[in-house]
Amino acid sequence: MNPQRTEARQPVALRIADDIRIRIESGDLREGDSIPTMVELMTTYHCSSTTARSAVALLKTQGLVTGGRGKAPLVRAAPARVERSNDRHQFEKDLVLASEEVRRSRGLAEDDLNSSLDKLHFEASYSFVPADLGLADAFGIPEGSELFRREFTHKDKKNGTLAAWSTSWLLAEFTKQNPDIADPDPRKKAWAGGTMHQLYTVGVEVDRVIDHVTAAMPTTVESQAWNLSDGTPIIWVRRVSIDTTDRVVEVSDAQYPADRTMLTFHSQLERWER
Repeated sequence: MNPQRTEARQPVALRIADDIRIRIESGDLREGDSIPTMVELMTTYHCSSTTARSAVALLKTQGLVTGGRGKAPLVRAAPARVERSNDRHQFEKDLVLASEEVRRSRGLAEDDLNSSLDKLHFEASYSFVPADLGLADAFGIPEGSELFRREFTHKDKKNGTLAAWSTSWLLAEFTKQNPDIADPDPRKKAWAGGTMHQLYTVGVEVDRVIDHVTAAMPTTVESQAWNLSDGTPIIWVRRVSIDTTDRVVEVSDAQYPADRTMLTFHSQLERWER
């Protein structure tokens, strides 16, 4: 979309923010450049300091500038983007039959985050929980049925910022078939081959995966954990894994910051008969 002004009559603060936004979108102001100072804005637009501060606040809300607490506002640098593709589901399934050495060398850190596990602080917490109404509906089981819940967290070791977060629920019966799945040993929590390999060990083959994608504004806790700029929403992806008998075997929820995530969906279409 070409840079354009907000329609309707504008308060002065919105007009200032629009002018600066257009300069950013047109390339006149680039990443790391300083925007006009409060004094310059007050002089140019004949406005009060309150109006000038409101204009800068609007720019921050749009995720266009950073700064504050004595720091001059700068045009925000776009964070590195991680591509998350639905092709990963087939990759994870193919990985199940690979050697343990290969499975240990490929995972979320290496393939999604372009990093290595030793650069991230990994945590996994386990618990058995009753299925609430939403999860019971997702699994197609009675409310209150036992589920095995795992929460996975990856944080940057340098600054503690979240790099990945997800919660997964499995049918509790799988942990009885293979107790290693629920073993709190840290070496087993970073399971080579991930959930699909865990399911493979109990005779389950995932046949298809459904991704439900929504978005929401973050809580203050989420914003701080992900180190989000003002105005940045969170993408939520609920993944439902279904086996070859048409049974839901796993439901997971994952968060992705919208400013550093690209979701790519590949759809192979059937060809017309000629």
